[in-house]
Amino acid sequence: MNIREICKDAQRIGIGGHIRPDGDCVGSCLGLFLYLKKLFPEKEVKVFLEKPADIFSCISGFEEITVPEKAASAKGTFDVFFAVDCGKDRLGMAEKLFDGAKVTVNIDHHISNADGTGNYNYIDPDASSASELVYELVEEMLDADIAAALYIGIAHDTGVFRYSSTSPKTMRAAAKLISFGIDFSRLIEETFYEKSYVQNQVMGRALLESILIMEGKCVVSYITRRTMEFYKVTGADLEGIVSQLKLTKGTECAVFMYEIRNQEYKVSLRSGGKVNVAKVAELFGGGGHVRAAGCMMNGTFHDVINNLSVHIEEQLEETGA
Repeated sequence: MNIREICKDAQRIGIGGHIRPDGDCVGSCLGLFLYLKKLFPEKEVKVFLEKPADIFSCISGFEEITVPEKAASAKGTFDVFFAVDCGKDRLGMAEKLFDGAKVTVNIDHHISNADGTGNYNYIDPDASSASELVYELVEEMLDADIAAALYIGIAHDTGVFRYSSTSPKTMRAAAKLISFGIDFSRLIEETFYEKSYVQNQVMGRALLESILIMEGKCVVSYITRRTMEFYKVTGADLEGIVSQLKLTKGTECAVFMYEIRNQEYKVSLRSGGKVNVAKVAELFGGGGHVRAAGCMMNGTFHDVINNLSVHIEEQLEETGA
């Protein structure tokens, strides 16, 4: 895919990422934004995202992000609109801007979006992250700011290069990015590992109240809306809890959920490899990767776990786990 060629005649270019943006979503969207601003300084380029966590304010262009309320009232048609790190159905309020654009482009690495939803699609389910795919597309004009954005995205979606999605190609990309002199250790410390006191308290609560099921092969936990209000936290403050749960010795699968509204949960799933959690999430309207996926579900905590556990247990039995 040649972004320069696709955008050469465009005057208005839009970029959107998925709802509840994570590190890869923010890094890939802002990395693409910085590249387009550098390539076409005379063109209008806008990024539409739900407000990301403040930890990502270290990325250049963060202050240029347009939040959903303003996306809903955006005027005019975009000549080109990019959906990054998702299909158009996860763009939230920016979906209408994607649908109304003259040309649409989809850059994604989720297996649940293997066919893509744009006029032009750059989809690779084997890639570690959307940021790795953006890196491949903008390598010609990398600089320190673009490199920092994409490095953060790759690091977050690979668990700082620990997940099985990390390939030799991923490591070569990371090596090239840090060659621009970015303070990569500080970026990872501040955006991935560092937690506020309250975030640590909430994580501790989730770990303390976790439950082992399926003879210890699956660990589950949840945070209610009331608990979130008590600690004054949002969904962004709960990042990393499901990954910490998955570190429980002997488990093959981890499930963490938090309440969005009364009996409506945002569910995150992680797997050690013997459970295809993307397949499970897709059954409930979600998606993701074999080892990391998510969905939205309704009901009580026990309703949600009962519905999920049927399909998780089925896969565990098939693999002899």
